[in-house]
Amino acid sequence: MCKRPSRSEKGCAMNDAPVQGPALRAAREAAGLGLREFARRTHWSAAYLSQVERGLRPVGDEIRKAYAQAVGAEPDALTPPPGDPLRIAHEWLLNDPPPVEHMAAGRRVGSGLADEMERRVVELRRLDDVVGGTTLHPVVRCDLDAARAVVRDGLHAPEVRRRLLRVVGELSQLGGWVYADAGQYRRAQDVYLDGVTAASEAGDRPLAGQLLSTLSYMVANTGDPRDAALLARTALRGASADAPPVVRALLGERIAWAAAKSGDADAARRALDNVDDEYDRRCPRDAEPDWTYWLDRDEIDVMRARCAVELGDAAAAEALLFPVVERYPAERRREAALYRSWLAEAYARTGEFDAARAALTKVPGDTGSDRVDRRVRDVERLLT
Repeated sequence: MCKRPSRSEKGCAMNDAPVQGPALRAAREAAGLGLREFARRTHWSAAYLSQVERGLRPVGDEIRKAYAQAVGAEPDALTPPPGDPLRIAHEWLLNDPPPVEHMAAGRRVGSGLADEMERRVVELRRLDDVVGGTTLHPVVRCDLDAARAVVRDGLHAPEVRRRLLRVVGELSQLGGWVYADAGQYRRAQDVYLDGVTAASEAGDRPLAGQLLSTLSYMVANTGDPRDAALLARTALRGASADAPPVVRALLGERIAWAAAKSGDADAARRALDNVDDEYDRRCPRDAEPDWTYWLDRDEIDVMRARCAVELGDAAAAEALLFPVVERYPAERRREAALYRSWLAEAYARTGEFDAARAALTKVPGDTGSDRVDRRVRDVERLLT
């Protein structure tokens, strides 16, 4: 393997991008706004925002917009644009993950390595927003193999071991997701189930539920949706006792989707209503895992619209999808492409074929996602 470049070398990894958190803190302080006061104006806790400002948490679009609104600035003025995601992905693939270097130097594993591995999972998760599974799955596989090795071969205190197992679980969830996105379903299933084992050993029931729930989503799309519905309900029931509302909302979406794929309109409606209720229960004190960062009202509307398409209510789907698609971040090409394909299907099923074709023309052809390619082919068959 190639030697991992130092942080002083140009263009070696995502961490080499300009630090964004301290810039947010400087802007907030310049506006005379205290951290706790700012937290009260948002749904994030002061502790979480402090981690963002110290560079320990990623700066997402919602965070950036909240700071910009608070200090009266344009969002782009607070954080620089990201680097080219494909370049970043290939550089990650060429460079050793942190555990490889660490284990070469000695087998004792401390909290410092756990910190770095946790940060790396967050960065990889954000990279999945802009890079398709065909490109990204080798990168995730490399990190997952290294994380498994450090758990298996390293010497670590119990708390460090729990953190490392959680990293393995989170990487497994991401790995299963990108394998499925690349069309490698059997491999995705194996990775998901391995992750459930790691999350369970770590005592992280919400993460184990997330792994099973994401697997149910794949099964609903590629197998028997009745099996998917049972798996999704099991995931939510097993995770609920320890899960904050946003996790229950996310797992509830997979129940709704499996029900819609099964043709069970009543079950899908109940599940979607429960998702709304759970999301409304969020509060700043919740300890929300990072893997829920992407779930917001737009994403919930998209799931409701997709269920409506599956259940034959294309008009309702169109009304929900159009405003979301129009404002969806362009850099998140895969999701934008998927949602446009659902909008095109909604148009097609209501007989608006010209609008459906127009929506399809806006779906890029180079997302690196087998899932997008299959969706486009499905809609094209409707139009022919």
